[in-house]
Amino acid sequence: MHSIDIISTVLMAGGAFFMLTGALGLLRLPDFYTRLHATGKCDTLGEVLIIVGCMVYQGWSFITIKLFFLMLFIFIANPVATHAIMKAAYVTGVKPWKKGDERM
Repeated sequence: MHSIDIISTVLMAGGAFFMLTGALGLLRLPDFYTRLHATGKCDTLGEVLIIVGCMVYQGWSFITIKLFFLMLFIFIANPVATHAIMKAAYVTGVKPWKKGDERM
């Protein structure tokens, strides 16, 4: 294997790890807000690492530029969408979990 293959594989594996960690957080955390926080952070980082791994593997080309703009869009859209969903939940009265409360 070439060093480029190893680097891209490590980046993509790291992205897959964060995506799986976010899915585990979605299943294990106690309420809507903590679940959304875990998935929002982990999905953004996981998707970006996978895209960077694809960029490294592809090398310098027009596809790399497209992947860069996709990564930029994900960095902007994912946190904004997560914030909007949390704000909507808070405004509509979804109560945050407190220690001692029953898990939802």
